[in-house]
Amino acid sequence: MFATYLIGLREGLEATLVVSILVAFLVKSQRRDRLPQVWVGVGLAVALSVLFGWLIEYTSTSLLARSEDRELFEAVTSVAAVVFVTWMIFWMRRAARTIAGELRGKLSEALAVGSLAVAGMAFLAVVREGLETALIFYSAAQSATGGTGSGPLLALIGGIATAVGIGFLLYRSAVRINLSTFFTWTGALLILVAAGILKYGVHDFQEAGVLPGLNDLAFDITGVLDPNTWYAALLAGMFNVTAAPSVLETVAWVAYAVPVLVLFLRRPATPAKPTPAPTAADGHTTTATDGPTATATADGDAAAAQDGPATAQPAGSRRV
Repeated sequence: MFATYLIGLREGLEATLVVSILVAFLVKSQRRDRLPQVWVGVGLAVALSVLFGWLIEYTSTSLLARSEDRELFEAVTSVAAVVFVTWMIFWMRRAARTIAGELRGKLSEALAVGSLAVAGMAFLAVVREGLETALIFYSAAQSATGGTGSGPLLALIGGIATAVGIGFLLYRSAVRINLSTFFTWTGALLILVAAGILKYGVHDFQEAGVLPGLNDLAFDITGVLDPNTWYAALLAGMFNVTAAPSVLETVAWVAYAVPVLVLFLRRPATPAKPTPAPTAADGHTTTATDGPTATATADGDAAAAQDGPATAQPAGSRRV
């Protein structure tokens, strides 16, 4: 259930940050009259996400009669969820520095168009997170429990509720967190969760007869990792680590988790700092600061960032 809680927390916080940026921009721009349109867009996005999640579950349990068809459907949704998770974590790492400015620009354009454009902009900003959450949750719940019990759903709701609470506190300036560190740690954990979902998808493909080797075990450590113990259940529920996986399941887990983790945790190259040069006026050198910063600000611009050299002033000079 921790995996589904993590999914709800991560996706929920991204959506909450987006909404907080939009609301803060309208409040600071003295356009509170457009707030109802934002909430209408957010509400429609949440409703569509819930409908999408229900449609996936209904298709799996009611529309597909043969067990082979259900296994194939779950396998396809698992692979799709892995693709979305991978894209989401890398996109968030790249876009976190500019998302606030981009959202402000789009909202300014929507304000010039009208109320429907504002609602549509808020809808599009949130619905992507909601649809991803529904798909990833379904696959993670199937991987962890085989779709039984209400535990995964409660864990997802708990994660979303936690995210909403954190987002509200950020907006009200009650807390400050290092968003870069948060998204790095949760991104790494989600990569391991996605590796488990992919492993489950491969298992479903094998049960559906699409892939061979269902009974070809890579290893069997049930004597060490008893499936009936709490820690075995925890590993299986979080990362789908099992005591007796097939060869193809193991290959899929390792082939995804190792390279994706390396690429995600690798620090991006930083540009070289400019060499100080003497000024023509008095021979003094100029200094510049270079380095990205990312902070959660008091008015809800939680993903805002600055990156670039500061304005240089000659040392010892004075304003006239």
